[in-house]
Amino acid sequence: MDAVNREAKPSLLQIHPTDNVAVALRPLNIGEKVRCGMADIIVLEDVPQGHKVALRKMSKGDLVIKYGAPIGHVVCDCPAGAWLNERNVQTNLSGLLSYEYRPVPCPSLNPPDGRTFMGYRRRNGLVGVRNETWIIPTVGCVNGIVRELAFRMRAEYDTDEVVAFTHDYGCSQLGNDHLQTKKILRGMVRHPNAGAVLVIGLGCENNQVAQFRQFCGDIDEERVKFVTVQDVKGNEIDYCMSLLRELYGRTQSDVRSECPLSELTIGLKCGGSDGFSGITANPLLGVFSDYIVSQGGKSILTEVPEMFGAETMLMARCTDCNVFNKVVELINDFKAYYLSHGQPVGENPSPGNKAGGISTLEEKALGCTQKSGTSPVRAVIAYGDTVSEQGLSLLYAPGNDLVASTALASAGCQIVLFSTGRGTPFGTFVPTMKISTNTLLAKNKPGWIDFDAGPLIDGVSMETLARSFTDCVIRIASGEQTKNEQNGYRDMAIFKTGVTL
Repeated sequence: MDAVNREAKPSLLQIHPTDNVAVALRPLNIGEKVRCGMADIIVLEDVPQGHKVALRKMSKGDLVIKYGAPIGHVVCDCPAGAWLNERNVQTNLSGLLSYEYRPVPCPSLNPPDGRTFMGYRRRNGLVGVRNETWIIPTVGCVNGIVRELAFRMRAEYDTDEVVAFTHDYGCSQLGNDHLQTKKILRGMVRHPNAGAVLVIGLGCENNQVAQFRQFCGDIDEERVKFVTVQDVKGNEIDYCMSLLRELYGRTQSDVRSECPLSELTIGLKCGGSDGFSGITANPLLGVFSDYIVSQGGKSILTEVPEMFGAETMLMARCTDCNVFNKVVELINDFKAYYLSHGQPVGENPSPGNKAGGISTLEEKALGCTQKSGTSPVRAVIAYGDTVSEQGLSLLYAPGNDLVASTALASAGCQIVLFSTGRGTPFGTFVPTMKISTNTLLAKNKPGWIDFDAGPLIDGVSMETLARSFTDCVIRIASGEQTKNEQNGYRDMAIFKTGVTL
Protein backbone atom coordinates (compact mmCIF):
# COMPACT_ATOMS: atom_id res chain seq x y z
CA MET A 1 0.00 0.00 0.00
CA ASP A 2 1.43 3.36 -1.03
CA ALA A 3 -0.33 6.08 0.93
CA VAL A 4 0.99 9.03 -1.04
CA ASN A 5 0.21 8.67 -4.76
CA ARG A 6 -2.62 11.21 -4.51
CA GLU A 7 -3.47 14.80 -5.34
CA ALA A 8 -1.55 17.30 -3.20
CA LYS A 9 -2.42 17.52 0.49
CA PRO A 10 -5.94 16.12 0.85
CA SER A 11 -7.60 16.34 4.25
CA LEU A 12 -8.97 12.77 4.38
CA LEU A 13 -7.46 9.44 3.36
CA GLN A 14 -9.67 6.48 2.45
CA ILE A 15 -7.15 3.64 2.75
CA HIS A 16 -9.13 0.95 0.87
CA PRO A 17 -11.93 1.45 -1.69
CA THR A 18 -14.39 -0.54 0.45
CA ASP A 19 -13.72 1.46 3.62
CA ASN A 20 -16.65 3.37 5.11
CA VAL A 21 -14.31 5.56 7.16
CA ALA A 22 -11.42 7.85 6.26
CA VAL A 23 -8.47 9.08 8.30
CA ALA A 24 -8.03 12.78 9.06
CA LEU A 25 -4.63 13.84 7.73
CA ARG A 26 -4.83 17.05 9.72
CA PRO A 27 -7.10 18.35 12.52
CA LEU A 28 -10.60 18.97 11.15
CA ASN A 29 -13.00 21.62 12.44
CA ILE A 30 -16.74 21.30 13.02
CA GLY A 31 -18.70 22.44 9.97
CA GLU A 32 -15.71 22.16 7.63
CA LYS A 33 -16.34 20.72 4.15
CA VAL A 34 -13.66 18.25 3.07
CA ARG A 35 -13.40 16.09 -0.03
CA CYS A 36 -12.72 12.35 -0.03
CA GLY A 37 -12.59 10.83 -3.49
CA MET A 38 -15.54 12.26 -5.39
CA ALA A 39 -17.61 13.03 -2.28
CA ASP A 40 -17.78 16.11 -0.07
CA ILE A 41 -18.08 15.47 3.67
CA ILE A 42 -19.33 17.98 6.24
CA VAL A 43 -17.41 17.42 9.47
CA LEU A 44 -19.91 17.27 12.35
CA GLU A 45 -17.47 17.88 15.21
CA ASP A 46 -13.80 18.70 15.72
CA VAL A 47 -11.73 15.66 14.69
CA PRO A 48 -8.08 15.22 15.77
CA GLN A 49 -5.43 14.28 13.25
CA GLY A 50 -5.19 10.53 12.67
CA HIS A 51 -8.76 9.85 13.75
CA LYS A 52 -11.62 8.36 11.73
CA VAL A 53 -14.49 10.16 9.99
CA ALA A 54 -17.60 8.33 8.79
CA LEU A 55 -17.93 8.53 4.99
CA ARG A 56 -21.58 7.46 5.00
CA LYS A 57 -24.43 6.97 7.43
CA MET A 58 -24.09 3.95 9.72
CA SER A 59 -26.87 2.43 11.78
CA LYS A 60 -26.37 0.90 15.19
CA GLY A 61 -24.63 -2.47 14.80
CA ASP A 62 -23.18 -1.75 11.35
CA LEU A 63 -19.61 -2.86 10.72
CA VAL A 64 -16.89 -0.23 10.56
CA ILE A 65 -14.57 -0.99 7.63
CA LYS A 66 -10.94 0.20 7.52
CA TYR A 67 -8.02 -1.34 5.59
CA GLY A 68 -10.77 -3.18 3.68
CA ALA A 69 -11.70 -5.25 6.78
CA PRO A 70 -14.03 -4.90 9.79
CA ILE A 71 -12.47 -3.15 12.78
CA GLY A 72 -15.60 -3.33 14.95
CA HIS A 73 -19.17 -2.04 14.89
CA VAL A 74 -20.91 1.19 15.80
CA VAL A 75 -22.94 1.16 19.01
CA CYS A 76 -25.25 3.98 17.90
CA ASP A 77 -26.46 5.63 14.70
CA CYS A 78 -23.63 7.69 13.16
CA PRO A 79 -24.24 10.10 10.28
CA ALA A 80 -21.73 10.84 7.54
CA GLY A 81 -19.10 13.25 8.86
CA ALA A 82 -19.25 11.87 12.41
CA TRP A 83 -16.06 11.37 14.40
CA LEU A 84 -15.68 7.64 15.09
CA ASN A 85 -13.68 6.67 18.16
CA GLU A 86 -13.78 4.35 21.17
CA ARG A 87 -17.01 5.97 22.41
CA ASN A 88 -19.10 4.85 19.46
CA VAL A 89 -17.08 1.92 18.02
CA GLN A 90 -16.65 -1.42 19.80
CA THR A 91 -14.71 -4.57 19.02
CA ASN A 92 -16.19 -7.67 17.42
CA LEU A 93 -13.65 -9.94 19.12
CA SER A 94 -14.70 -12.61 21.60
CA GLY A 95 -13.19 -15.95 22.64
CA LEU A 96 -11.39 -18.82 20.94
CA LEU A 97 -12.11 -19.45 17.26
CA SER A 98 -11.81 -22.29 14.80
CA TYR A 99 -9.88 -21.60 11.61
CA GLU A 100 -9.58 -23.20 8.19
CA TYR A 101 -6.36 -23.19 6.20
CA ARG A 102 -7.03 -21.14 3.09
CA PRO A 103 -3.63 -20.30 1.63
CA VAL A 104 -3.15 -17.42 -0.75
CA PRO A 105 -0.12 -16.94 -3.00
CA CYS A 106 2.44 -14.45 -1.75
CA PRO A 107 3.99 -11.98 -4.20
CA SER A 108 7.38 -12.88 -5.60
CA LEU A 109 10.29 -11.08 -3.96
CA ASN A 110 13.11 -9.39 -5.81
CA PRO A 111 16.38 -11.35 -6.13
CA PRO A 112 19.29 -10.54 -3.78
CA ASP A 113 21.13 -7.36 -4.73
CA GLY A 114 24.43 -8.16 -3.02
CA ARG A 115 24.38 -5.35 -0.43
CA THR A 116 26.46 -5.87 2.70
CA PHE A 117 27.06 -4.47 6.18
CA MET A 118 30.09 -4.41 8.44
CA GLY A 119 29.63 -6.89 11.29
CA TYR A 120 31.55 -9.01 13.77
CA ARG A 121 31.91 -12.65 12.72
CA ARG A 122 31.92 -14.93 15.79
CA ARG A 123 33.63 -18.30 16.16
CA ASN A 124 30.29 -20.11 15.88
CA GLY A 125 29.60 -18.43 12.53
CA LEU A 126 26.99 -15.96 13.79
CA VAL A 127 27.41 -12.24 13.10
CA GLY A 128 26.96 -9.42 15.60
CA VAL A 129 26.34 -5.76 14.86
CA ARG A 130 27.91 -4.70 18.19
CA ASN A 131 30.97 -5.91 20.13
CA GLU A 132 30.00 -5.21 23.72
CA THR A 133 30.88 -6.82 27.03
CA TRP A 134 27.72 -7.77 28.90
CA ILE A 135 27.22 -8.46 32.60
CA ILE A 136 24.17 -10.67 33.16
CA PRO A 137 22.76 -11.73 36.55
CA THR A 138 21.15 -15.14 36.95
CA VAL A 139 19.02 -13.66 39.73
CA GLY A 140 17.80 -10.20 40.71
CA CYS A 141 19.57 -10.42 44.09
CA VAL A 142 22.89 -9.46 42.47
CA ASN A 143 21.59 -6.51 40.42
CA GLY A 144 23.50 -4.07 42.60
CA ILE A 145 26.76 -5.92 42.01
CA VAL A 146 26.40 -6.02 38.22
CA ARG A 147 25.54 -2.31 38.12
CA GLU A 148 28.60 -1.46 40.23
CA LEU A 149 30.84 -3.58 38.00
CA ALA A 150 29.59 -1.87 34.84
CA PHE A 151 30.08 1.55 36.42
CA ARG A 152 33.67 0.77 37.38
CA MET A 153 34.57 -0.74 34.01
CA ARG A 154 33.10 2.16 32.05
CA ALA A 155 35.01 4.63 34.20
CA GLU A 156 38.27 2.68 34.09
CA TYR A 157 38.30 2.19 30.33
CA ASP A 158 36.30 5.29 29.31
CA THR A 159 33.95 3.10 27.30
CA ASP A 160 30.24 2.63 26.78
CA GLU A 161 30.73 -0.93 25.53
CA VAL A 162 30.40 -2.57 28.97
CA VAL A 163 26.72 -2.93 29.87
CA ALA A 164 24.90 -4.43 32.85
CA PHE A 165 21.41 -5.86 32.23
CA THR A 166 19.35 -6.32 35.38
CA HIS A 167 16.08 -8.19 35.99
CA ASP A 168 13.98 -9.25 38.98
CA TYR A 169 13.76 -13.00 38.45
CA GLY A 170 15.82 -16.20 38.71
CA CYS A 171 14.45 -17.19 42.13
CA SER A 172 11.04 -17.88 43.70
CA GLN A 173 9.83 -19.17 40.34
CA LEU A 174 8.43 -22.53 39.34
CA GLY A 175 7.67 -24.43 36.16
CA ASN A 176 7.26 -22.44 32.98
CA ASP A 177 8.14 -19.11 34.61
CA HIS A 178 11.50 -20.45 35.73
CA LEU A 179 12.12 -21.97 32.30
CA GLN A 180 11.22 -18.72 30.54
CA THR A 181 13.74 -16.81 32.65
CA LYS A 182 16.48 -19.30 31.81
CA LYS A 183 15.66 -19.25 28.09
CA ILE A 184 15.76 -15.45 27.82
CA LEU A 185 19.07 -15.30 29.70
CA ARG A 186 20.47 -18.09 27.52
CA GLY A 187 19.56 -16.08 24.43
CA MET A 188 21.51 -13.15 25.86
CA VAL A 189 24.58 -15.21 26.78
CA ARG A 190 24.74 -16.67 23.27
CA HIS A 191 23.87 -13.45 21.41
CA PRO A 192 26.38 -12.42 18.71
CA ASN A 193 26.14 -8.71 19.67
CA ALA A 194 28.09 -9.61 22.82
CA GLY A 195 31.81 -10.00 22.27
CA ALA A 196 32.13 -11.24 25.86
CA VAL A 197 29.79 -12.05 28.75
CA LEU A 198 30.19 -12.34 32.51
CA VAL A 199 27.31 -14.25 34.12
CA ILE A 200 26.93 -13.60 37.86
CA GLY A 201 24.83 -15.62 40.30
CA LEU A 202 24.32 -15.43 44.04
CA GLY A 203 24.44 -19.11 44.98
CA CYS A 204 21.16 -19.94 46.70
CA GLU A 205 18.71 -19.08 43.89
CA ASN A 206 16.58 -21.44 41.80
CA ASN A 207 18.59 -20.54 38.73
CA GLN A 208 21.82 -22.14 39.91
CA VAL A 209 24.90 -21.03 37.98
CA ALA A 210 26.26 -24.56 37.32
CA GLN A 211 22.91 -25.77 35.99
CA PHE A 212 22.42 -22.63 33.94
CA ARG A 213 25.89 -23.06 32.45
CA GLN A 214 24.84 -26.51 31.19
CA PHE A 215 21.54 -25.08 29.95
CA CYS A 216 23.44 -22.59 27.76
CA GLY A 217 25.04 -25.42 25.77
CA ASP A 218 28.04 -24.76 23.53
CA ILE A 219 29.68 -21.42 24.25
CA ASP A 220 33.05 -19.81 23.67
CA GLU A 221 34.79 -20.57 26.99
CA GLU A 222 37.26 -17.73 26.41
CA ARG A 223 34.46 -15.19 25.96
CA VAL A 224 31.87 -16.30 28.53
CA LYS A 225 32.65 -16.64 32.25
CA PHE A 226 30.42 -17.65 35.18
CA VAL A 227 30.72 -16.58 38.83
CA THR A 228 28.81 -17.53 41.98
CA VAL A 229 29.55 -14.67 44.36
CA GLN A 230 28.70 -16.59 47.55
CA ASP A 231 31.61 -18.87 46.67
CA VAL A 232 34.09 -16.02 46.22
CA LYS A 233 36.40 -15.66 49.21
CA GLY A 234 36.96 -11.99 49.92
CA ASN A 235 35.76 -9.08 47.84
CA GLU A 236 33.58 -10.27 44.97
CA ILE A 237 33.84 -6.89 43.18
CA ASP A 238 37.62 -7.17 42.92
CA TYR A 239 37.39 -10.77 41.71
CA CYS A 240 34.75 -9.98 39.07
CA MET A 241 36.66 -6.90 37.90
CA SER A 242 39.68 -9.10 37.13
CA LEU A 243 37.48 -11.35 34.99
CA LEU A 244 35.89 -8.40 33.26
CA ARG A 245 39.26 -6.86 32.40
CA GLU A 246 40.25 -10.16 30.78
CA LEU A 247 36.97 -10.48 28.88
CA TYR A 248 36.92 -6.87 27.73
CA GLY A 249 40.52 -7.16 26.62
CA ARG A 250 39.66 -10.09 24.34
CA THR A 251 37.04 -8.01 22.53
CA GLN A 252 39.56 -5.30 21.67
CA SER A 253 41.16 -7.41 18.96
CA ASP A 254 37.82 -7.96 17.19
CA VAL A 255 37.28 -6.08 13.93
CA ARG A 256 34.32 -5.61 11.65
CA SER A 257 34.27 -7.39 8.30
CA GLU A 258 31.98 -7.28 5.29
CA CYS A 259 28.94 -9.53 5.76
CA PRO A 260 25.96 -10.24 3.47
CA LEU A 261 22.51 -9.02 4.51
CA SER A 262 21.52 -12.68 4.79
CA GLU A 263 23.28 -12.61 8.19
CA LEU A 264 20.80 -10.08 9.59
CA THR A 265 17.86 -11.03 11.80
CA ILE A 266 15.46 -8.14 12.29
CA GLY A 267 12.76 -7.80 14.96
CA LEU A 268 9.49 -6.02 14.10
CA LYS A 269 7.73 -4.17 16.92
CA CYS A 270 5.41 -1.17 17.40
CA GLY A 271 4.35 0.80 20.44
CA GLY A 272 2.45 3.98 21.17
CA SER A 273 0.68 3.43 17.85
CA ASP A 274 -1.58 6.07 16.33
CA GLY A 275 -3.93 6.47 13.38
CA PHE A 276 -0.98 6.79 11.00
CA SER A 277 0.84 3.63 12.13
CA GLY A 278 -0.89 1.44 9.55
CA ILE A 279 -0.45 4.09 6.83
CA THR A 280 3.22 5.08 7.13
CA ALA A 281 5.70 3.41 9.51
CA ASN A 282 4.27 -0.11 9.64
CA PRO A 283 3.95 -0.49 5.85
CA LEU A 284 7.51 0.86 5.58
CA LEU A 285 8.71 -1.85 7.97
CA GLY A 286 6.76 -4.38 5.92
CA VAL A 287 8.59 -3.33 2.76
CA PHE A 288 11.91 -3.60 4.59
CA SER A 289 10.99 -6.99 6.07
CA ASP A 290 10.29 -8.30 2.57
CA TYR A 291 13.61 -6.85 1.43
CA ILE A 292 15.60 -8.60 4.17
CA VAL A 293 13.81 -11.86 3.42
CA SER A 294 14.64 -11.45 -0.27
CA GLN A 295 18.32 -11.12 0.72
CA GLY A 296 18.20 -14.44 2.57
CA GLY A 297 17.85 -12.87 6.04
CA LYS A 298 15.38 -13.39 8.85
CA SER A 299 12.51 -11.25 10.07
CA ILE A 300 10.44 -11.84 13.22
CA LEU A 301 6.98 -10.48 14.06
CA THR A 302 5.64 -10.74 17.63
CA GLU A 303 2.99 -9.07 19.86
CA VAL A 304 0.54 -11.95 19.55
CA PRO A 305 -2.42 -10.09 21.15
CA GLU A 306 -1.99 -7.43 18.48
CA MET A 307 -2.59 -10.05 15.80
CA PHE A 308 -6.16 -10.65 17.07
CA GLY A 309 -8.49 -9.50 14.32
CA ALA A 310 -5.86 -9.79 11.58
CA GLU A 311 -4.66 -13.32 12.29
CA THR A 312 -6.43 -14.88 9.29
CA MET A 313 -4.30 -12.74 6.97
CA LEU A 314 -1.17 -14.20 8.54
CA MET A 315 -2.62 -17.72 8.49
CA ALA A 316 -3.32 -17.43 4.76
CA ARG A 317 0.38 -16.75 4.18
CA CYS A 318 1.59 -19.87 6.03
CA THR A 319 3.83 -22.05 3.89
CA ASP A 320 1.99 -25.26 4.77
CA CYS A 321 -0.67 -26.77 7.01
CA ASN A 322 1.85 -27.57 9.74
CA VAL A 323 2.84 -23.89 10.09
CA PHE A 324 -0.84 -22.90 9.89
CA ASN A 325 -1.69 -25.21 12.82
CA LYS A 326 1.13 -23.69 14.85
CA VAL A 327 -0.19 -20.17 14.15
CA VAL A 328 -3.70 -21.27 15.23
CA GLU A 329 -2.20 -22.62 18.45
CA LEU A 330 -0.21 -19.40 18.90
CA ILE A 331 -3.36 -17.26 18.66
CA ASN A 332 -5.72 -19.43 20.70
CA ASP A 333 -3.14 -20.14 23.43
CA PHE A 334 -2.71 -16.42 23.99
CA LYS A 335 -6.47 -15.87 24.00
CA ALA A 336 -6.81 -18.69 26.54
CA TYR A 337 -4.18 -16.96 28.69
CA TYR A 338 -6.33 -13.80 28.73
CA LEU A 339 -9.53 -15.71 29.42
CA SER A 340 -7.94 -17.76 32.23
CA HIS A 341 -7.36 -14.49 34.07
CA GLY A 342 -10.93 -13.33 33.47
CA GLN A 343 -9.87 -10.70 30.93
CA PRO A 344 -11.55 -10.05 27.56
CA VAL A 345 -9.41 -10.67 24.49
CA GLY A 346 -10.22 -7.33 22.85
CA GLU A 347 -9.25 -4.80 25.53
CA ASN A 348 -5.82 -3.99 24.12
CA PRO A 349 -5.70 -0.40 22.80
CA SER A 350 -3.97 1.78 25.40
CA PRO A 351 -5.03 5.33 26.33
CA GLY A 352 -2.27 6.59 24.03
CA ASN A 353 -3.53 4.42 21.16
CA LYS A 354 -7.04 5.81 21.59
CA ALA A 355 -5.79 9.39 21.77
CA GLY A 356 -3.91 8.73 18.53
CA GLY A 357 -6.98 7.49 16.69
CA ILE A 358 -7.11 3.69 17.30
CA SER A 359 -10.48 2.54 18.66
CA THR A 360 -10.41 -1.28 18.69
CA LEU A 361 -7.93 -4.14 18.78
CA GLU A 362 -8.90 -5.16 15.23
CA GLU A 363 -7.96 -1.70 13.99
CA LYS A 364 -4.67 -1.89 15.86
CA ALA A 365 -3.99 -5.42 14.56
CA LEU A 366 -4.68 -4.58 10.92
CA GLY A 367 -2.11 -1.80 11.17
CA CYS A 368 0.31 -3.75 13.36
CA THR A 369 0.58 -6.82 11.13
CA GLN A 370 1.56 -4.69 8.13
CA LYS A 371 5.07 -4.73 9.62
CA SER A 372 5.32 -8.32 8.33
CA GLY A 373 5.07 -7.26 4.70
CA THR A 374 3.88 -9.85 2.19
CA SER A 375 6.36 -12.70 2.72
CA PRO A 376 5.26 -16.26 3.55
CA VAL A 377 5.08 -17.18 7.24
CA ARG A 378 7.64 -19.97 7.57
CA ALA A 379 7.82 -20.74 11.30
CA VAL A 380 6.45 -20.11 14.80
CA ILE A 381 8.97 -19.56 17.60
CA ALA A 382 8.20 -20.37 21.24
CA TYR A 383 8.95 -17.69 23.82
CA GLY A 384 12.65 -17.72 24.67
CA ASP A 385 13.64 -19.91 21.71
CA THR A 386 15.98 -18.84 18.92
CA VAL A 387 15.00 -18.41 15.29
CA SER A 388 16.32 -21.01 12.86
CA GLU A 389 14.21 -20.62 9.70
CA GLN A 390 15.22 -18.15 6.99
CA GLY A 391 12.40 -15.77 6.11
CA LEU A 392 9.49 -14.50 8.23
CA SER A 393 8.67 -16.10 11.61
CA LEU A 394 6.08 -15.35 14.30
CA LEU A 395 7.23 -15.24 17.94
CA TYR A 396 5.15 -15.99 21.04
CA ALA A 397 5.30 -12.87 23.23
CA PRO A 398 2.88 -10.25 24.57
CA GLY A 399 2.42 -6.71 23.30
CA ASN A 400 4.27 -5.05 26.20
CA ASP A 401 7.05 -3.04 24.57
CA LEU A 402 10.03 -4.05 26.68
CA VAL A 403 8.95 -7.67 27.20
CA ALA A 404 8.32 -8.20 23.47
CA SER A 405 11.48 -6.38 22.37
CA THR A 406 13.54 -8.44 24.82
CA ALA A 407 11.99 -11.62 23.42
CA LEU A 408 12.85 -10.53 19.87
CA ALA A 409 16.46 -9.85 20.84
CA SER A 410 16.75 -13.14 22.72
CA ALA A 411 15.37 -14.95 19.65
CA GLY A 412 18.45 -13.76 17.76
CA CYS A 413 17.54 -10.32 16.39
CA GLN A 414 20.59 -8.06 16.19
CA ILE A 415 18.34 -5.00 15.72
CA VAL A 416 14.73 -4.27 16.70
CA LEU A 417 12.78 -1.92 14.41
CA PHE A 418 10.19 -0.11 16.51
CA SER A 419 7.50 2.04 14.93
CA THR A 420 5.71 4.60 17.09
CA GLY A 421 3.16 7.36 16.70
CA ARG A 422 3.37 8.69 20.26
CA GLY A 423 7.09 8.25 20.91
CA THR A 424 9.12 6.29 23.45
CA PRO A 425 12.75 6.56 24.62
CA PHE A 426 13.35 2.94 25.70
CA GLY A 427 15.64 0.31 24.21
CA THR A 428 16.29 -3.34 24.86
CA PHE A 429 19.68 -5.08 24.90
CA VAL A 430 20.15 -4.71 21.13
CA PRO A 431 19.89 -1.48 19.09
CA THR A 432 16.23 -0.48 19.16
CA MET A 433 15.58 1.78 16.18
CA LYS A 434 12.55 4.12 16.51
CA ILE A 435 10.55 4.97 13.39
CA SER A 436 7.98 7.76 13.77
CA THR A 437 4.64 7.50 12.01
CA ASN A 438 4.35 11.27 11.69
CA THR A 439 6.79 14.11 11.14
CA LEU A 440 5.55 16.18 14.09
CA LEU A 441 6.74 13.47 16.49
CA ALA A 442 10.14 13.32 14.78
CA LYS A 443 10.49 17.10 15.13
CA ASN A 444 9.32 17.19 18.74
CA LYS A 445 11.43 14.21 19.90
CA PRO A 446 14.67 14.21 17.88
CA GLY A 447 16.43 12.57 20.84
CA TRP A 448 14.16 9.54 20.53
CA ILE A 449 13.43 9.07 16.83
CA ASP A 450 15.92 7.49 14.40
CA PHE A 451 13.86 7.69 11.21
CA ASP A 452 10.73 9.58 10.15
CA ALA A 453 8.12 7.75 8.04
CA GLY A 454 5.87 10.82 8.03
CA PRO A 455 6.97 11.99 4.56
CA LEU A 456 4.78 9.19 3.12
CA ILE A 457 1.82 11.41 3.98
CA ASP A 458 3.39 14.45 2.32
CA GLY A 459 4.17 13.03 -1.11
CA VAL A 460 7.38 11.00 -0.83
CA SER A 461 6.95 7.61 -2.50
CA MET A 462 7.31 4.36 -0.60
CA GLU A 463 10.08 3.29 -2.98
CA THR A 464 12.12 6.42 -2.26
CA LEU A 465 11.64 6.32 1.50
CA ALA A 466 12.36 2.57 1.65
CA ARG A 467 15.72 3.15 -0.02
CA SER A 468 16.63 5.78 2.58
CA PHE A 469 15.40 3.54 5.37
CA THR A 470 17.44 0.58 4.14
CA ASP A 471 20.55 2.77 4.04
CA CYS A 472 19.84 3.87 7.63
CA VAL A 473 19.43 0.29 8.91
CA ILE A 474 22.65 -0.78 7.21
CA ARG A 475 24.52 2.12 8.82
CA ILE A 476 23.19 1.07 12.24
CA ALA A 477 24.12 -2.56 11.57
CA SER A 478 27.61 -1.31 10.67
CA GLY A 479 28.08 0.59 13.92
CA GLU A 480 26.11 3.84 13.88
CA GLN A 481 24.35 4.16 17.24
CA THR A 482 20.59 4.37 17.63
CA LYS A 483 19.14 7.11 19.82
CA ASN A 484 18.49 4.68 22.68
CA GLU A 485 22.17 3.70 22.58
CA GLN A 486 23.30 7.31 22.50
CA ASN A 487 21.12 8.00 25.54
CA GLY A 488 22.26 4.88 27.39
CA TYR A 489 18.69 3.54 27.59
CA ARG A 490 19.29 -0.23 27.67
CA ASP A 491 16.94 -2.57 29.53
CA MET A 492 15.37 -6.02 29.46
CA ALA A 493 12.18 -7.58 30.80
CA ILE A 494 11.04 -11.19 31.18
CA PHE A 495 7.47 -12.44 30.64
CA LYS A 496 6.00 -13.73 33.92
CA THR A 497 2.76 -15.74 33.92
CA GLY A 498 2.85 -17.85 37.11
CA VAL A 499 3.07 -17.59 40.88
CA THR A 500 5.89 -16.13 42.94
CA LEU A 501 6.99 -18.24 45.91
